[in-house]
Amino acid sequence: MRPLLRWAGSKKQLIGHLRPYWEASLAQRYVEPFAGSAALFFDIEPKAALLGDVNSLLVEFYTALRDTPDRIFQLTSSWAINKEKYYEIRASLIVEKDPILRSAMFFYLNRNCFNGIFRTNMRGEFNVPFAATKTGAMPDISEIKQAALLLKNTKIEKKDFREILKKVKADDFVFLDPPYAVENRRIFVQYNAQTFGLADLEELSDTLHCIDALGAKFVMSYAISAEALHYFDYWNVRRVTCQRNVAGFSSHRRKAVELIVSNMEKASP
Repeated sequence: MRPLLRWAGSKKQLIGHLRPYWEASLAQRYVEPFAGSAALFFDIEPKAALLGDVNSLLVEFYTALRDTPDRIFQLTSSWAINKEKYYEIRASLIVEKDPILRSAMFFYLNRNCFNGIFRTNMRGEFNVPFAATKTGAMPDISEIKQAALLLKNTKIEKKDFREILKKVKADDFVFLDPPYAVENRRIFVQYNAQTFGLADLEELSDTLHCIDALGAKFVMSYAISAEALHYFDYWNVRRVTCQRNVAGFSSHRRKAVELIVSNMEKASP
Protein backbone atom coordinates (compact mmCIF):
# COMPACT_ATOMS: atom_id res chain seq x y z
CA MET A 1 0.00 0.00 0.00
CA ARG A 2 0.98 3.65 -0.32
CA PRO A 3 2.16 5.63 2.71
CA LEU A 4 -0.52 7.84 4.22
CA LEU A 5 1.79 10.78 4.87
CA ARG A 6 3.45 13.17 2.46
CA TRP A 7 7.04 13.59 3.59
CA ALA A 8 9.93 15.69 2.33
CA GLY A 9 12.79 13.31 1.62
CA SER A 10 10.52 10.27 1.32
CA LYS A 11 12.06 7.34 -0.53
CA LYS A 12 8.95 6.45 -2.53
CA GLN A 13 10.93 6.84 -5.75
CA LEU A 14 13.47 4.29 -4.57
CA ILE A 15 10.98 1.58 -3.63
CA GLY A 16 11.70 -0.40 -6.78
CA HIS A 17 15.40 -0.46 -5.86
CA LEU A 18 14.87 -1.18 -2.15
CA ARG A 19 12.14 -3.84 -2.19
CA PRO A 20 14.36 -6.60 -3.66
CA TYR A 21 16.70 -6.35 -0.67
CA TRP A 22 13.84 -7.10 1.71
CA GLU A 23 12.68 -9.99 -0.44
CA ALA A 24 16.20 -11.46 -0.60
CA SER A 25 16.82 -11.07 3.14
CA LEU A 26 14.18 -13.62 4.26
CA ALA A 27 14.02 -11.59 7.47
CA GLN A 28 11.45 -12.20 10.20
CA ARG A 29 11.11 -8.56 11.25
CA TYR A 30 11.45 -5.12 9.65
CA VAL A 31 13.19 -2.34 11.59
CA GLU A 32 13.25 1.34 10.60
CA PRO A 33 14.84 3.86 13.04
CA PHE A 34 14.13 6.99 10.93
CA ALA A 35 10.52 6.24 10.07
CA GLY A 36 9.18 9.43 8.48
CA SER A 37 6.44 8.39 6.06
CA ALA A 38 7.69 4.77 6.28
CA ALA A 39 7.20 4.35 2.53
CA LEU A 40 9.11 1.06 2.30
CA PHE A 41 7.33 -0.35 5.36
CA PHE A 42 3.90 0.31 3.86
CA ASP A 43 4.99 -1.06 0.48
CA ILE A 44 6.32 -4.41 1.70
CA GLU A 45 3.72 -4.86 4.49
CA PRO A 46 5.89 -6.92 6.90
CA LYS A 47 4.22 -9.25 9.40
CA ALA A 48 6.29 -7.84 12.27
CA ALA A 49 8.07 -4.50 12.54
CA LEU A 50 9.70 -1.92 14.79
CA LEU A 51 9.40 1.73 13.76
CA GLY A 52 11.23 4.52 15.55
CA ASP A 53 11.52 8.27 15.18
CA VAL A 54 12.38 11.30 17.31
CA ASN A 55 9.37 13.26 16.05
CA SER A 56 6.80 13.00 18.85
CA LEU A 57 3.84 14.08 16.67
CA LEU A 58 4.74 11.50 14.04
CA VAL A 59 5.00 8.65 16.56
CA GLU A 60 1.79 9.78 18.25
CA PHE A 61 0.02 9.79 14.87
CA TYR A 62 1.05 6.24 13.99
CA THR A 63 -0.06 5.06 17.43
CA ALA A 64 -3.43 6.80 17.12
CA LEU A 65 -3.85 5.48 13.59
CA ARG A 66 -3.21 1.93 14.80
CA ASP A 67 -5.53 2.15 17.79
CA THR A 68 -8.33 4.48 16.63
CA PRO A 69 -8.52 4.49 12.81
CA ASP A 70 -12.27 5.20 12.71
CA ARG A 71 -11.88 8.27 14.90
CA ILE A 72 -8.98 9.58 12.82
CA PHE A 73 -11.07 9.24 9.67
CA GLN A 74 -14.15 10.77 11.27
CA LEU A 75 -12.23 13.86 12.31
CA THR A 76 -10.19 14.45 9.16
CA SER A 77 -13.11 13.83 6.81
CA SER A 78 -15.17 16.47 8.64
CA TRP A 79 -12.71 19.30 7.95
CA ALA A 80 -12.88 21.36 4.78
CA ILE A 81 -9.68 21.56 2.77
CA ASN A 82 -9.06 25.25 2.32
CA LYS A 83 -6.63 27.89 3.49
CA GLU A 84 -8.86 29.21 6.28
CA LYS A 85 -9.40 25.79 7.88
CA TYR A 86 -5.75 24.88 7.44
CA TYR A 87 -4.50 27.91 9.36
CA GLU A 88 -7.15 27.44 12.04
CA ILE A 89 -5.96 23.88 12.64
CA ARG A 90 -2.31 24.87 12.40
CA ALA A 91 -2.76 27.48 15.15
CA SER A 92 -4.56 24.97 17.38
CA LEU A 93 -2.12 22.09 17.02
CA ILE A 94 0.37 23.14 19.70
CA VAL A 95 -2.29 23.79 22.36
CA GLU A 96 -4.47 20.72 21.72
CA LYS A 97 -4.39 18.29 24.68
CA ASP A 98 -6.35 15.34 23.25
CA PRO A 99 -3.79 13.04 21.58
CA ILE A 100 -6.31 11.57 19.13
CA LEU A 101 -7.52 14.98 17.99
CA ARG A 102 -3.93 16.23 17.86
CA SER A 103 -2.98 13.26 15.67
CA ALA A 104 -5.87 13.94 13.30
CA MET A 105 -4.79 17.58 13.10
CA PHE A 106 -1.21 16.54 12.37
CA PHE A 107 -2.49 14.21 9.61
CA TYR A 108 -4.63 16.95 8.05
CA LEU A 109 -1.78 19.47 8.13
CA ASN A 110 0.68 17.00 6.65
CA ARG A 111 -1.61 16.17 3.75
CA ASN A 112 -2.31 19.82 2.95
CA CYS A 113 0.94 21.62 3.71
CA PHE A 114 3.55 22.86 1.28
CA ASN A 115 5.67 20.01 -0.10
CA GLY A 116 5.08 17.59 2.79
CA ILE A 117 7.57 19.46 4.97
CA PHE A 118 7.64 19.09 8.74
CA ARG A 119 9.07 22.25 10.27
CA THR A 120 8.57 24.09 13.54
CA ASN A 121 9.70 27.45 14.86
CA MET A 122 11.68 28.04 18.06
CA ARG A 123 8.45 27.83 20.09
CA GLY A 124 7.69 24.39 18.68
CA GLU A 125 4.84 25.66 16.50
CA PHE A 126 4.29 23.97 13.15
CA ASN A 127 4.79 26.79 10.64
CA VAL A 128 4.64 25.28 7.14
CA PRO A 129 2.25 27.21 4.85
CA PHE A 130 -0.80 25.86 3.08
CA ALA A 131 -0.03 24.17 -0.24
CA ALA A 132 -0.68 26.52 -3.14
CA THR A 133 -1.59 23.61 -5.41
CA LYS A 134 -3.87 20.65 -4.77
CA THR A 135 -2.18 17.78 -2.94
CA GLY A 136 -4.86 15.17 -3.53
CA ALA A 137 -7.74 13.94 -1.39
CA MET A 138 -7.27 12.73 2.15
CA PRO A 139 -6.93 8.92 2.35
CA ASP A 140 -10.30 7.19 2.52
CA ILE A 141 -11.49 4.90 5.30
CA SER A 142 -10.32 1.73 3.52
CA GLU A 143 -6.76 3.06 3.23
CA ILE A 144 -6.75 4.17 6.85
CA LYS A 145 -8.03 0.81 8.09
CA GLN A 146 -5.53 -1.06 5.93
CA ALA A 147 -2.71 0.99 7.45
CA ALA A 148 -4.08 0.45 10.96
CA LEU A 149 -4.21 -3.30 10.40
CA LEU A 150 -0.60 -3.34 9.21
CA LEU A 151 0.45 -1.36 12.29
CA LYS A 152 -1.22 -3.85 14.67
CA ASN A 153 1.90 -6.04 14.67
CA THR A 154 4.26 -3.07 14.76
CA LYS A 155 6.03 -1.57 17.74
CA ILE A 156 6.17 2.22 17.41
CA GLU A 157 8.64 4.05 19.62
CA LYS A 158 9.73 7.66 20.06
CA LYS A 159 13.43 7.02 20.42
CA ASP A 160 16.76 8.08 19.00
CA PHE A 161 18.17 5.83 16.28
CA ARG A 162 20.79 4.54 18.73
CA GLU A 163 18.12 3.16 21.05
CA ILE A 164 16.17 1.56 18.23
CA LEU A 165 19.25 -0.09 16.74
CA LYS A 166 20.18 -1.61 20.12
CA LYS A 167 17.09 -3.80 19.66
CA VAL A 168 18.17 -5.32 16.35
CA LYS A 169 18.34 -9.13 16.27
CA ALA A 170 20.00 -11.61 13.92
CA ASP A 171 16.89 -12.28 11.82
CA ASP A 172 15.99 -8.61 11.32
CA PHE A 173 16.06 -6.46 8.21
CA VAL A 174 17.00 -2.84 8.95
CA PHE A 175 16.22 0.03 6.60
CA LEU A 176 17.93 3.32 7.40
CA ASP A 177 17.12 6.67 5.84
CA PRO A 178 18.96 9.16 8.07
CA PRO A 179 18.76 12.93 7.67
CA TYR A 180 21.44 14.37 5.45
CA ALA A 181 24.35 15.59 7.58
CA VAL A 182 25.79 17.84 4.90
CA GLU A 183 27.84 20.90 5.80
CA ASN A 184 27.43 24.33 4.16
CA ARG A 185 24.08 23.55 2.57
CA ARG A 186 20.62 24.77 3.56
CA ILE A 187 18.56 21.77 4.56
CA PHE A 188 15.44 21.41 6.68
CA VAL A 189 16.79 20.82 10.17
CA GLN A 190 13.74 21.96 12.12
CA TYR A 191 12.75 18.38 12.86
CA ASN A 192 13.67 18.10 16.51
CA ALA A 193 15.77 20.07 18.95
CA GLN A 194 19.02 18.46 17.85
CA THR A 195 20.19 18.39 14.25
CA PHE A 196 21.65 15.19 12.81
CA GLY A 197 25.32 16.00 12.26
CA LEU A 198 28.55 14.45 11.05
CA ALA A 199 29.30 13.00 14.49
CA ASP A 200 25.96 11.16 14.34
CA LEU A 201 26.79 9.91 10.87
CA GLU A 202 30.11 8.55 12.10
CA GLU A 203 28.38 6.81 15.00
CA LEU A 204 25.80 5.38 12.61
CA SER A 205 28.64 4.05 10.48
CA ASP A 206 30.06 2.22 13.50
CA THR A 207 26.61 0.84 14.34
CA LEU A 208 26.30 -0.71 10.88
CA HIS A 209 29.27 -2.93 11.71
CA CYS A 210 27.48 -4.04 14.89
CA ILE A 211 24.33 -4.85 12.92
CA ASP A 212 26.38 -6.85 10.45
CA ALA A 213 28.16 -8.74 13.25
CA LEU A 214 24.78 -9.82 14.63
CA GLY A 215 23.93 -11.43 11.30
CA ALA A 216 21.14 -8.97 10.53
CA LYS A 217 20.70 -7.46 7.07
CA PHE A 218 20.61 -3.72 6.43
CA VAL A 219 20.02 -1.29 3.59
CA MET A 220 20.59 2.44 3.86
CA SER A 221 19.77 5.28 1.46
CA TYR A 222 21.78 8.50 1.53
CA ALA A 223 22.56 11.41 -0.77
CA ILE A 224 25.85 11.04 -2.61
CA SER A 225 28.42 13.16 -0.80
CA ALA A 226 32.03 13.09 0.31
CA GLU A 227 31.14 12.08 3.86
CA ALA A 228 28.90 9.23 2.72
CA LEU A 229 31.57 7.81 0.45
CA HIS A 230 34.08 8.15 3.29
CA TYR A 231 32.00 6.42 5.96
CA PHE A 232 30.22 3.76 3.92
CA ASP A 233 32.58 2.62 1.16
CA TYR A 234 33.30 -0.56 3.16
CA TRP A 235 29.87 -1.89 2.19
CA ASN A 236 28.19 -2.75 -1.09
CA VAL A 237 27.29 0.62 -2.59
CA ARG A 238 25.03 1.37 -5.56
CA ARG A 239 24.31 4.72 -7.17
CA VAL A 240 20.79 5.38 -8.39
CA THR A 241 19.14 8.47 -9.84
CA CYS A 242 16.07 10.04 -8.27
CA GLN A 243 14.13 13.30 -8.19
CA ARG A 244 14.86 15.43 -5.14
CA ASN A 245 12.19 17.95 -4.11
CA VAL A 246 13.06 18.75 -0.51
CA ALA A 247 13.90 22.40 -1.13
CA GLY A 248 10.41 22.96 -2.47
CA PHE A 249 11.45 25.36 -5.22
CA SER A 250 11.23 24.53 -8.91
CA SER A 251 14.88 25.43 -9.49
CA HIS A 252 15.86 22.76 -6.97
CA ARG A 253 13.62 20.02 -8.34
CA ARG A 254 16.22 18.14 -10.29
CA LYS A 255 17.67 14.72 -10.74
CA ALA A 256 20.06 13.70 -7.99
CA VAL A 257 22.22 10.69 -7.23
CA GLU A 258 21.33 8.62 -4.19
CA LEU A 259 23.50 5.93 -2.63
CA ILE A 260 22.08 2.57 -1.59
CA VAL A 261 24.41 1.03 0.98
CA SER A 262 24.01 -2.56 2.18
CA ASN A 263 25.73 -5.57 3.71
CA MET A 264 23.90 -7.70 1.14
CA GLU A 265 24.94 -8.45 -2.40
CA LYS A 266 23.38 -6.25 -5.06
CA ALA A 267 19.67 -6.99 -5.40
CA SER A 268 18.18 -6.44 -8.84
CA PRO A 269 14.81 -4.66 -8.99
